[in-house]
Amino acid sequence: MTVTDVGPARPNNEDAAFAGRRLVVIADGVGGMPAGEMASEIVISTLGGLEDVDSIDPAAALEDAVARANAQIAAEGQGAGTTVTAGLLHGDQLGLLHVGDSRGYLLAAGATEMVRLTRDDTFVQLLVDRGSLTAEEARGHPRRSLITQAVQGETYRPATALLPVEAGDRLLLCSDGLSDYVEDVVIGRTLREIRDLDACAKELVALALAAGTYDNVTVVVADVLAV
Repeated sequence: MTVTDVGPARPNNEDAAFAGRRLVVIADGVGGMPAGEMASEIVISTLGGLEDVDSIDPAAALEDAVARANAQIAAEGQGAGTTVTAGLLHGDQLGLLHVGDSRGYLLAAGATEMVRLTRDDTFVQLLVDRGSLTAEEARGHPRRSLITQAVQGETYRPATALLPVEAGDRLLLCSDGLSDYVEDVVIGRTLREIRDLDACAKELVALALAAGTYDNVTVVVADVLAV
């Protein structure tokens, strides 16, 4: 289930998302309009083809598809870029790919706390890694949206993983319009308590808007039904 909102301050929505039977993707465009929107849509369109391809190596399939999207963005030559966080299911394995500062979270079946699956490619995350900032300080830092890499037609280094999943697991992908404004503990509680996918996704967006987000906010909530 995907839900998006342009937010109270932006004239356009540079976020794009996809939720299918096996594939979930979120992309948050950077570079201003129309470049950001173009880049995020290229990523979604390119990765969408994986929905009908049952790859035995889903992480590698995601990496190949994002490389194709990166080449297409380069060919456009408009300074476009986008984050991307994507999950592709094969059997009981979830391939995961991440570039930028969108996020992926997992609430395992029966768990009381969700787990963050991705690390932000941002300036403030580097400061946290060095011990110069706490995670809480990073949330309010004025440069928290300064990303250190994106899919923008140039060299990038995606983080990939292959994760075991089981029926009842719940996956959340979100743009920083949610994660910069709503604490993880609140996000996790919402995933756990609101079982209906549509209602859960709408509530997460509503929480971001109530918390004062000025950015586009987009969420993808998906449940593993069978493996």
